[in-house]
Amino acid sequence: MPLRIGLIGAGRHGSRYIHHLLHDLPGVSLAALCRKRTGEGLPSLPTSEIPVYGDYRDLIADPTVEAVVVVTSPSLCPEICFETVKAKKPILIEKPLAPTGREARAMVRAAEEAGLLLMTAQTMRFDSTILLLKDHLAEIGRLRYATFTSRIETKASAQVRSPIPGQRGALLEFGVHLLDLVPFLTGEEVVAVRCELDQLPSVAPDTMAIVQAQTVSGLRCLLDIARVVVGRVARTEWVGTQGQIAADWCHQRVSGVIGDTAPLEWVVQPQQTILATLRAFVHAIETNTPPPITGRDGCRAVEVADACYRSAEQGGATVSVSSLHEQTAAPERE
Repeated sequence: MPLRIGLIGAGRHGSRYIHHLLHDLPGVSLAALCRKRTGEGLPSLPTSEIPVYGDYRDLIADPTVEAVVVVTSPSLCPEICFETVKAKKPILIEKPLAPTGREARAMVRAAEEAGLLLMTAQTMRFDSTILLLKDHLAEIGRLRYATFTSRIETKASAQVRSPIPGQRGALLEFGVHLLDLVPFLTGEEVVAVRCELDQLPSVAPDTMAIVQAQTVSGLRCLLDIARVVVGRVARTEWVGTQGQIAADWCHQRVSGVIGDTAPLEWVVQPQQTILATLRAFVHAIETNTPPPITGRDGCRAVEVADACYRSAEQGGATVSVSSLHEQTAAPERE
């Protein structure tokens, strides 16, 4: 019998998950779907036999659904997670895991206490360019510092929406990828940050963030995150004692200068990150092993984002992340 997965969220990003679940995962089936507008057709669904729910609780309660994938707004993720944990079903949640570290910690704790698999879809960890960069990073010697740039075009739908005070923006929406990549590439946690935003969430969602993140060993990483009118930029550069290496995951290029050799360029073999994420989730379920990106990993990235927002509120002061991370030991769910 195939593993029967229920998908919550069928927007533009969720449609990519639908495609892979229908066509690219032998031994897996899309058992049910939940979306806001149940009356509208979904061209990507080849059959009307797949039930479409308007309430995520109905999908989670569906006895044919064995595991749940969540591709919704972060504000919905905590309650969906708690409901799925009650139903004792494994769950994969698109990044960011939650809007705040407090909520993310409660989600992780609920899953761990129930002994259930919770995976975070930090899909950049499966990007071929990033993986190739990681493979060659040791060749540049001891790391001195790194820079990340992620600028993404403003969505047309976002331009007509009224800003919602209190809602976090670019830093959490896609900057969380970079906050997660620092520990993924270095093997070290981020312990302190300094952050400047173009506007605080109390006024309107941020559209620009400049972050300086420091790891356990003192390595400094500078993150440039912004929504722009046009022209996507996605790259990182690493400087070490024996050379430099750069990666552009938008154009899938990795190049470097190591020692006295001529400049190098490596060939990137592209792979679809969402498909790789789903395969890892399914493998973890079938083998009863921890997923490659745990709930704790997703929680940590949101905790670092929390520290960034606190820093911005304090005028760019240095804020410790470890003090927030230590709160995982304290009960916080109300």
